[in-house]
Amino acid sequence: MKKQFNRMKQLANQTVGRAEKTEVLSDDLLMIERRLENVRLVSHNAHKRMVMCLQGNVGSDVEKRHKKLPLTALSQSMLDGGSQLGDESLIGKMMEVCGEAESKLAFEQSQHEVQLERDVLEPLSQLAEVDIPNILKQRKHLAKLVLDFDSAKARCQATKAYPSAANAQAMAAKVDTLKEEMDEAQNKMEICKDQLAADMYSFSSKEGEYARYYVLLLEAQAEYHRRALASIESVLPSIQSQQDKWTEKPAFGTALEEHLKRTNREIALPIEACIMMLLETGMQEEGLFRIAAGASKLKKLKAALDCSTSQLEEFYSDPHAVAGALKSYLRELPEPLMTYQLYEEWIQASNVSDPDKRLQALWVVCDMLPKANKSNFRYLVKFLAKLALESDVNKMTASNISIVLGPNLLWAKTEGSLAEMAATTSVHVVSIIELIINHASWFFPEGSILKEIALEI
Repeated sequence: MKKQFNRMKQLANQTVGRAEKTEVLSDDLLMIERRLENVRLVSHNAHKRMVMCLQGNVGSDVEKRHKKLPLTALSQSMLDGGSQLGDESLIGKMMEVCGEAESKLAFEQSQHEVQLERDVLEPLSQLAEVDIPNILKQRKHLAKLVLDFDSAKARCQATKAYPSAANAQAMAAKVDTLKEEMDEAQNKMEICKDQLAADMYSFSSKEGEYARYYVLLLEAQAEYHRRALASIESVLPSIQSQQDKWTEKPAFGTALEEHLKRTNREIALPIEACIMMLLETGMQEEGLFRIAAGASKLKKLKAALDCSTSQLEEFYSDPHAVAGALKSYLRELPEPLMTYQLYEEWIQASNVSDPDKRLQALWVVCDMLPKANKSNFRYLVKFLAKLALESDVNKMTASNISIVLGPNLLWAKTEGSLAEMAATTSVHVVSIIELIINHASWFFPEGSILKEIALEI
């Protein structure tokens, strides 16, 4: 009897062992099962990285998030700085206007992040941390129920296979009990299996919906950037307008017409200021425009002229620095004073062989200069003609002046260094400038503007 019981137990254990390996899912469900864990993992990682991209506090509303954003802190710092500097400073004005713009950008960002949490992060978290884990949990529970069913089935079959003749009634009752346990286990297994299959199929059918989260991410980012760009573009015209109205801008390196318009002048400040100083203290200075000035003094004068200061008394005693600043201004113009547009006309006029016709040709080109260029060129030439009258003392004849200043008045619109440009045009330009200086009164007979009184010759 004992041997028979041990045999039944061994058979039941073998059957249970096989039950653990029993596969109850169809092939398509097995494919879904294999994808579940991968989807959970990649969704979890994507969610984690998205959260790291957020700059506000996760879970907070728009207003609270806005207060904590780095952009908001930047905005407040700029507004405070603008208030400190005041409207007298362009930096202060720009800090105030741009600080307000940064605050709007921060608000757009906070709205964007709240939307991302609602439409992308929360669904991804639900998928990775709740929905898929619940399905996987069900799968483990089904495996346990399958094991319970197979164990009950094995015990029932083992009892039927080895009936006991000694107590047939008790054995029959036991078989019935085991069968009831087996049926109950099977029922639980089938219910769990159906529920699991339904959840797995539901997951598979919603894969397009889950994939949509990533599309929503890009769409939300695109909308955010559109709103942010619109916010910036709405304030840029005001910023540009305030900058344009600000008169304290560098004169060196700025287009002539832009400088004149901004300062409401006819003659560029560096040209007028330098000539006025030279008329007073530099007309008899030997080698003016030819002898280089001290670098530090020249740099200081250029900076002083750039900020439109009227405190220039210290430079009256250094005519070479003043002449150097004037020469630098002409050289640093984005377009030469005699213009790129008329470059070929100037060269062709200088090549006319007949002296009288050459002068007439040069006068025609000179008359074609834009109004601003012509006014400033006339002002400069009348000064240079006056300077040449003192050549017995200052050694700066019209020819010498043309050699040192010519390359700063006209050059070709080609790539290359100043030396290369000078080499290309020097011969023609020197002859052009020399002729115009020597015949300044013929080229520019009018002298009505107040600034030219001191230059009349």
